Amino acid sequence: MLTIREIDTYYGESQALFGVSLDVGEGEVVTLLGRNGMGKSTTIKSIMNLAAIRKGTITFCGKEIGASPSYCIARLGIGLVPEGRQIFPNLTVRENILVTAANHTGSAQPYTMDDILTIFPRIGDRLDSFGNQLSGGEQQMLAIGRALMINPKLLVLDEATEGLAPLVRQEIWRGLTILKSKGLSILVVDKNLGALFRIADRHYIMEKGKIVWTGTNGELCLQPELQSRYLGV
Repeated sequence: MLTIREIDTYYGESQALFGVSLDVGEGEVVTLLGRNGMGKSTTIKSIMNLAAIRKGTITFCGKEIGASPSYCIARLGIGLVPEGRQIFPNLTVRENILVTAANHTGSAQPYTMDDILTIFPRIGDRLDSFGNQLSGGEQQMLAIGRALMINPKLLVLDEATEGLAPLVRQEIWRGLTILKSKGLSILVVDKNLGALFRIADRHYIMEKGKIVWTGTNGELCLQPELQSRYLGV
């Protein structure tokens, strides 16, 4: 579904990514792991053309998207949940969800408001609250719901549960498990290995702008020394 091949990304004259390659298949949950500042968010931004690549290719569902405007990439079926959530603070929860509602991918069963509230019932009690009145966890659930309303083929989450309380994290992982069971492809950046091990199929580890390891969920689970080397604090 998503194929990234040997991309180099720069900020000005500073190179941030060095020959990064990764794949996400249909129905897969794939993680992008690594310590802070290793290039994970830049990879996400490169996928959405929020950071322009200078070399390499990014293909989604057979179409090269490396030079496409971000809104066109979204319409092709990539739903982004950005780091920091970036919900609309002056819109209500209901308005935040409905403002992105579209079915550009022609889904036979497009997401509805009721679907979002079934996955994240907590925000059902806050429909008339403004975005800036929500807790961090509620904002993250809302951001995921907003991304789902474009009916994506691939959901991309940058720091899915960073800074959230444990109980809220559990609700978000439960929601992502539901989405996986529906066959949605997911690319997720997060540091909660325990939760990721329960839902992921494959992992990529980044260090200093490069992919330094890739393998299956089972392979990473069995290599605590690898986890310590690249992911430990």
